[in-house]
Amino acid sequence: MLTSAIESETGRLAQIADPVDRFNAARDFRETLAAGERAARELEKAAVAELKAAHSWRAVGELIGVSGSRAEQIAKGR
Repeated sequence: MLTSAIESETGRLAQIADPVDRFNAARDFRETLAAGERAARELEKAAVAELKAAHSWRAVGELIGVSGSRAEQIAKGR
């Protein structure tokens, strides 16, 4: 769903005739995507912290499909 929305928007942006308008629209789109990525990272961080309350780092890593040290890095926002 999100992938098709991104593809649709990039297709729409590509159709903007004026290069300056197209550039500005593309930059706005990238900023929106970046804000979404930051929000998603915060959600990941909070989820890992919640898991850590009941599990070791190793167990948290196993639950989310990464190493325990990577899980700890995610919790620290790295």
